[in-house]
Amino acid sequence: MIHARRGSGRVAAACAVAAAVAAIAAAGATAKPHAANPYNLNKPGTLTVGMDLEFKPEMYLQNGKPAGYDVELLKLLAKQMRVKLDIKNLAFTGLIPGLVSKKFDMVSVGLSATPERKKSVTFSRPYVPYAQILAAARNDTTPASMAAWNSSDKTITSLQGSTAEQLVQKEFPKAKSASFPDQNAAFLQVATGRADGIVVENYLLAQFNKSNGNKLKEVPFSKPLHVEYGSYAVQKGNTALASYLSKFICKIQGNGQLAKIYKRTEGAPLPPMPAC
Repeated sequence: MIHARRGSGRVAAACAVAAAVAAIAAAGATAKPHAANPYNLNKPGTLTVGMDLEFKPEMYLQNGKPAGYDVELLKLLAKQMRVKLDIKNLAFTGLIPGLVSKKFDMVSVGLSATPERKKSVTFSRPYVPYAQILAAARNDTTPASMAAWNSSDKTITSLQGSTAEQLVQKEFPKAKSASFPDQNAAFLQVATGRADGIVVENYLLAQFNKSNGNKLKEVPFSKPLHVEYGSYAVQKGNTALASYLSKFICKIQGNGQLAKIYKRTEGAPLPPMPAC
């Protein structure tokens, strides 16, 4: 995956439709909450969520049923709200237009809260982190310092056109940057000794290691190279639901549930989250 929170992938696609739906969103701002439906759900008693179940391990289909980090959180959310959960699976580019046209109450797909998107929808606080880290071979002995890796004798791989590729060039300008159109190819360069390291999202490293004998390790810098966040999106002006979602995130972040769900589904420790 290319991320733009995640780089240039999903953000570019969604921004292309954001301007087109902004006027519609402004014209149809959400009404004030009713006592029997405090969060302005399209169908009282049912939380309808738009997702693109094509991004394992965050959200995907397992034996025909929704699974992954986002899905686990939504199940917990629906239980806390005491409503039925109805997940609608469709292509990423249709999610914001679908939200604006009230096909669902919220979108859960790790959206960055960009200024362009804010013209069309309202966002919660972040619920999912995307941490870019450096990984190396399990037996690599290079010191865990930026200076040691920013060297002309190092080759660092990344996914072509991604945030990771930009980070290699920015953080390690003296190293050789080698980008590949396929994520697995970038991993294999390091696993087979043809490159020294790879800049990649932490959970993708966990997925690679799970399928490839734990061949790589995260270089233990004091903090990730970069962290971006995804938020829930709700219909423009539905501050009641957005506020509830933000409080829900803070609650499970504070009691440790968020970290447990992330570790179980993503296979990696939860990166730093914004303080509540």
